[in-house]
Amino acid sequence: MAQKITAAAYVNDHSHWSSELKVLRAMLLDTELVETIKWNIPVYTIGGKNVIGLTGFKYKYGLWFYQGSFLSDPAQLLVNAQAGKTKGMRHIYLQDRPDYDQQIIMSYISEAIENQKAGKVIKVETKQLRLPEELNDALKDDSALKAAFHKFRKSNQIDFADYISTAKRATTKHSRLAKIKPMILRGEGMRDKYR
Repeated sequence: MAQKITAAAYVNDHSHWSSELKVLRAMLLDTELVETIKWNIPVYTIGGKNVIGLTGFKYKYGLWFYQGSFLSDPAQLLVNAQAGKTKGMRHIYLQDRPDYDQQIIMSYISEAIENQKAGKVIKVETKQLRLPEELNDALKDDSALKAAFHKFRKSNQIDFADYISTAKRATTKHSRLAKIKPMILRGEGMRDKYR
């Protein structure tokens, strides 16, 4: 069984940024946020809701604000890592700011806490399941495939449908269908290899 990482171990494992991450962690621990580990990073929560993540990478370190789109960003520090895709999360990367102002960072942390308490959250639109013709026909023709497909959660079913639907050519749609049939029968979702 793998040993569960702690926030202190996470900070120490990022030796390039460990002193900087220790300062940020101390700031976060000095609030009412609860420290936990999710996705192998320290995450700080209120009432079980993710508010801030502490991150260290090879060339940068910083904070992830899970509902950062609500922050006022007076110092223009926030970055949307995937504009057009990411709705709520914003990041502050500090690789070029070894002398950042702790009061400014703390103001972002405090605002994120207040926003969470106020219930400011991005409402995620739920996708509808739209079966492409190729998948629909395959499910009609193969009762074992249909039974296996319907054992999946809706999100997994949507992943399979989108995988086929996003192909432009009919031949690609059919080759994708051929690829996912064994996965469906094994009970393996499209994203299972990433878990």
